[in-house]
Amino acid sequence: MSDHKITFTYLSQEDLLEAGCFDIHMAMEVAEKTMLAFKDNRILFPEKIVQIFDQASQDRINCLPATLLDEKVSGVKWVSVFPGNPALHGAQNLSAIFVLSEIEKGFPTAVMEGTLASNMRVAAMGGVAAKHLSRMDSEVIGFIGAGEQAKMHLLAMKVVRPSLKECRVAAKTIEEEEQFIEELSPLFTDMNFVSAKTHGRAAMEDADILVTATSAQAPLLKAAWMKPGAFYSHIGGWEDEYEVAQNCDKIVCDDWDTVTHRTQTLSRMYSEGIISGADIHADLHELVSGHKPGRESDDERIYFNAVGLAYIDVAIGLSMYQRASRAGSGQDLDLQQCMIFEHPDIMKQVRL
Repeated sequence: MSDHKITFTYLSQEDLLEAGCFDIHMAMEVAEKTMLAFKDNRILFPEKIVQIFDQASQDRINCLPATLLDEKVSGVKWVSVFPGNPALHGAQNLSAIFVLSEIEKGFPTAVMEGTLASNMRVAAMGGVAAKHLSRMDSEVIGFIGAGEQAKMHLLAMKVVRPSLKECRVAAKTIEEEEQFIEELSPLFTDMNFVSAKTHGRAAMEDADILVTATSAQAPLLKAAWMKPGAFYSHIGGWEDEYEVAQNCDKIVCDDWDTVTHRTQTLSRMYSEGIISGADIHADLHELVSGHKPGRESDDERIYFNAVGLAYIDVAIGLSMYQRASRAGSGQDLDLQQCMIFEHPDIMKQVRL
């Protein structure tokens, strides 16, 4: 009998953490490398599938596939986003699972918790953008939103801009702001953390780097709060006034074509005919490759829009799987011992 056993590795979030996969440097390096591969047509990147269950709340589950041709790995992120979870159930609003398969035989190699990698990807893209687009002497960073993606963003921003000295945070409640500060201030003893007492203006006005990381569908960030020379990293959906983008000297996207099919601020502006591709300075991979310049003066206001690219998620997930494998983390599980009709008692299992 031929060996038709198929085995894959299961990795929980705890397995990944114990293997040292919570590595922002690694995530940014992988993101840059993979964007260059995408530019060279070494990535298959089909459109994601979105299932929205409630238009008002935007409760949804997304299926996002991608294939890394050089690594001969195909992957998919199955991610749920339920914005009301924190208030309604005291639970996180996002959860994800990854499946990785090799593309020589097509068999799965890993099933892994994906929330960690997904949030790290958001931070990595913001960090790469900040490296090219924020002022090198940036000292103040402001947040609207205090959840996991905001926390991840601070890690990445501090990596690329160690000059940051003050972090201001505004959230829906003071308790969320205090939790943000309590969790992150021990990591950055050289920074002063400020609770904005739920006031976005107090967090964002005169900040060098501005980040919105919310599930809100409202223009929370006002154009008047963004000073000359500031860099804005837009993470969520509709979080800022149209005038924020209109006042900026450069608009950079992770992928403009993808933005035109989504519902973010720039997507809305595009669908309403307010902006077009001619208004977009670059996609991020063009800055990484050096084909287009990043920041060119200290006074430029720059807008970065990250819609989320599944091929970056898959690449980060693959790197985490490889690191975990080297560390001996996770569990090897059997998908099957043999093919269906090779089971010696298969006829006893048939139901007709």
